[in-house]
Amino acid sequence: MAHATDGGGSIRIPAALCGLFGLKPSRGRVSLAPIGETLAGAGAQHCVSISVRDSAALLDSLAGSEPGDPYAAPAAGSFLAATQRPPGRLRVAFLRRPVGGEAIDPVLVAAVERAAKLLESLGHHVEEAAPDYDGAATGAALGTIMAANTWTNIQVRANGRVPGPDALEPVTRQTAEQGRTIGAHDYIRAVQTFHRTGRRLGAFFERHDMLLSPTIARLSLPLGEVRMDGSVERYQQGLAPMVAFTAVCNAAGVPAMSVPLAWTDDGLPIGLQFVGRFGDEEMLFALAAELERAQPWRDRRPEKGSSA
Repeated sequence: MAHATDGGGSIRIPAALCGLFGLKPSRGRVSLAPIGETLAGAGAQHCVSISVRDSAALLDSLAGSEPGDPYAAPAAGSFLAATQRPPGRLRVAFLRRPVGGEAIDPVLVAAVERAAKLLESLGHHVEEAAPDYDGAATGAALGTIMAANTWTNIQVRANGRVPGPDALEPVTRQTAEQGRTIGAHDYIRAVQTFHRTGRRLGAFFERHDMLLSPTIARLSLPLGEVRMDGSVERYQQGLAPMVAFTAVCNAAGVPAMSVPLAWTDDGLPIGLQFVGRFGDEEMLFALAAELERAQPWRDRRPEKGSSA
């Protein structure tokens, strides 16, 4: 396993692209002490791993709050023990496209549909359904919070020095400059959007236990597609399909995992994302272990000659 953090998908996205398992815990499941929070609660710490077992065992070790934490996830039992018991008959909703977004590659849609059939064969109830939230507003709120935090963190780390034009990568510098202009009212509205989105997802998970989608809205990530040495506009264009399904989980604070259940015809892995209700990592681990037993991925490798 390898340590990873996730503020918009940075555990799940590399897991999807590398054929690994990656779970982002609920907000507050792993304490961020001694700091108070990361990205207004969007950031989380955990890992990417080869097996479901190792991820669950690590979370057993890491989970818990520290005195004074601004929030904490609900109490839970052993996540490792959850991998040893059946998840029960789950109500699983699935998406063929991002909420409020454009159609995605048919190969990704087919991967979701095959995963849905696998779930049905395991006894789960599966239907197409989408949560009701404003995807564009949620994405914009995350951008506002990230830019403001970038500026603030640079000021803290620089000890009052003003970084010169060559001290930062261009996209970092441009993002910080944007963050410098963000007013308190804009930041507060962005946080309120997070909370509104969380409540919308909370209502959705009253009717469904799990939400299935692709992890990312593209088949692969060619080298140089998302780069830090150009304009922030180009960076955001490259980033947009990477976070189309993942970022809402950070805004709402709910747990989500990328499971390597599909592969392209030329042997590249496709991650499928499963999102659960706040605090219910045990259900996610139980389902992930069931899927791992039904369709193992540990020995899968990209075929010789595969390219991204």
